[in-house]
Amino acid sequence: MQNSSNQTVKNKGIYLLPNLFTTAGLFSGFYAVIASMNANFEAAAIAIFVAMICDGLDGRVARLTNTQSDFGAEYDSMADMVSFGMAPALLAYNWALADLGKIGWLAAFIYCAGAALRLARFNTQVGVADKRYFQGLASPAAAAVIASSIWLGNQYSLDGKNISWIAGLVTAATGLLMVSNFRYHSFKEIDWRGKVNFIAILLVVGVFVVVSVQPALILCIGFYLYAISGPVITIRTVRKLKVAHVVGDNEPSEIDTDIATAADIEAEPQNRHEEGKP
Repeated sequence: MQNSSNQTVKNKGIYLLPNLFTTAGLFSGFYAVIASMNANFEAAAIAIFVAMICDGLDGRVARLTNTQSDFGAEYDSMADMVSFGMAPALLAYNWALADLGKIGWLAAFIYCAGAALRLARFNTQVGVADKRYFQGLASPAAAAVIASSIWLGNQYSLDGKNISWIAGLVTAATGLLMVSNFRYHSFKEIDWRGKVNFIAILLVVGVFVVVSVQPALILCIGFYLYAISGPVITIRTVRKLKVAHVVGDNEPSEIDTDIATAADIEAEPQNRHEEGKP
C-alpha cells in the first residue's frame, strides 16, 4: 500500500528538462509582445525565432530522454499560442496594421485565430496524420514568415505604415494557410540520431555561414518559399484540385488517399506503356 502511494506521488511530478525549453519559448514569445509594444520590432522578431528554436528542442529532448507527458504536450500548445499566435499578430499590428483601423486588427485577428485553430487541429490529429507532412502551414513557420518580413523591413529602414496594405494581406494570407489542407513537408522522417558522412556536416556548416551573412534576408526568402511550397506540392500531386484539398474538415487520411489515388491515375498510362515493352 505504501509503494502504491509513493508511485502516485511520483507520477504527479513534472519533467524539468523539456518543460524548461517550453518555458524559455514562452518567455521569448512574451518578450516579443512587450518589445513590439515598445516599437523595438527587430528584437521582437528575433525573439520569435528564439521561441522557434526552443519549440523545436523541447519535443525532441522529451523523446530522446523518454520524458514525454500529457502535461508537457498541453503546456507546449499553450506556449505555442503565445509565441506563434499572439506575438506575431501583435507584432504585425504594431509595425504596420494599426493605421488601417478595423481592417488592420481584423487581419491580425485572422492570423491569431488561424494559429489557434491550427494548434487545436494538430492536437486532435496526433497519431492519425501522416508524419511526413503537415496539414496546413505549421504555426512556427507562419510566425517566421511574419517575423522575418518585419526583421528584414526594419533592417532596410522600411516604415511598415507605408506598406500597411501589403502587410495586412500577408498577415491574413498566412493565417488562412495555417487552416488550409495544403500539404507541407514536416521533415520528421530525418533520423537525427543516425550517422551521416563528413560531407553532410560540411553542408550544415555552409548553411550556418550563409544564414549568418544576411540572416533576415535568407530566413525571409526561405520561409516564404516554404509557405508557397504547400500549394505547389498539393496542386502537383492531384489530378483535379478539389475544395477538400484547400480547406475543409476532412481527415488527413481521406486527403492523403485522394492524393495517392490521383497520383496513381496519372502514373497508370506510363505503367501500361512499360508493361507493353518487350
